[in-house]
Amino acid sequence: MSQISLNINGNAHNVEVEDRALLADVLRDNLKLTGTHVGCDTSQCGCCTILMNGDAVKSCTVLAVQANGAQITTIEGLANGPVLHPIQVAFSNCHALQCGFCTPGMIMATAGLLANNPQPTDAQIHEGLAGNLCRCTGYINIVESVKQAAKVMQEKQA
Repeated sequence: MSQISLNINGNAHNVEVEDRALLADVLRDNLKLTGTHVGCDTSQCGCCTILMNGDAVKSCTVLAVQANGAQITTIEGLANGPVLHPIQVAFSNCHALQCGFCTPGMIMATAGLLANNPQPTDAQIHEGLAGNLCRCTGYINIVESVKQAAKVMQEKQA
């Protein structure tokens, strides 16, 4: 067992974890942040994507002890209180979700993409979301939501 410290969604957490515990499981089971979904247990689907130190990562591929001291943002921390993040608004406006299971991972992957590339091309959007699978949509609306979010976020910075 190891004691780790995490800053999750702006809140400090000290958690005792098994050395082999995955970050996704610690988020869900220990900290009850169940917006981080686990869909495949093989790192193929991307439903567990979070931001760790600003980078989009699949939390099912990270041992919790590897995240010690990290700044983590989950889907629960993306909004500003009751005000949804522009990415969340865009996914809703563009109908980029159906069952919703992949949506948290898609949104967090989009957040990572737009943080590093605020004006991505279609090809860069496809590449940025390549590690996230959706079994319900044809991805067209997801790509449109990324474009809309990028535009809104650029306008807010101007």
